[in-house]
Amino acid sequence: MTSRALITALCALIAAPVAAFAASKDVYFDVPYVATPPAVVEGMLKLAGVGPNDVVYDLGSGDGRIVIAAARDFKVKKGIGIDLDPELVTLATKNAQAAGVADRVSFTRGDIFKMDFKDATVLTLYLLPDVNVTLRPRILDLAPGTRVVSHAFNMGDWVPDGAGSIDMRRIYLWIVPAKVQGGWTATVGGVPYRLDLTQQYQNAGGKVKVGPKETAFEMGIVKSDVFTFTAAGPITFEGKVAGDTMTGTLTAGGRRTPLTLTRDAK
Repeated sequence: MTSRALITALCALIAAPVAAFAASKDVYFDVPYVATPPAVVEGMLKLAGVGPNDVVYDLGSGDGRIVIAAARDFKVKKGIGIDLDPELVTLATKNAQAAGVADRVSFTRGDIFKMDFKDATVLTLYLLPDVNVTLRPRILDLAPGTRVVSHAFNMGDWVPDGAGSIDMRRIYLWIVPAKVQGGWTATVGGVPYRLDLTQQYQNAGGKVKVGPKETAFEMGIVKSDVFTFTAAGPITFEGKVAGDTMTGTLTAGGRRTPLTLTRDAK
């Protein structure tokens, strides 16, 4: 954080209302309400590729400006803000009415660690690093392809899929990856195929087995619900993940084989 940003944050801590979000009954985070500048709001929504089919949630929504802008300027289907401060919820509701978007935008008083936001297609954050990391497991349980955009703060060791800078303020984008870890099998023409995968966020590695021949690889990528990898041989694969089924094409020795793989039962 630059000295200028640090001074701004300290001033905000002194002057702004403070919302305490509970991660559990024993752990609380004090998150100051510091408004995101309009240019940064616009940049966040553009970085996330927000559009008319999206449902946008803002966690710690303050005066409501992010979801209001999403509805007014990006025509989203629905915008929902969650904040612990009832006065800010009231203010945000009035602001949505004044902006003419109250039919598509709503605000709720609640604890972001307990509220349900699983129908989000876009999640916006301007919280603190520890809060982001504590929320991370719930975010990773969202539907593959959900976009998460944060003003100023990252998500720990989860490397962002995109980033930008607006008026010296950093913004970050993550795309929730499908869960591919585990064993996957298929049989085509009497030949067994198997993937044994490990995963860390959008990166995956493991072993591919075609008949009796097994090859290890490290450079697998999960982007939204699409998984791709390249292994020695050369062997390449691209597949689409839908729950416990992965449908794609494996190319080995110049031969393309369509596969429908099933995840091992847990």
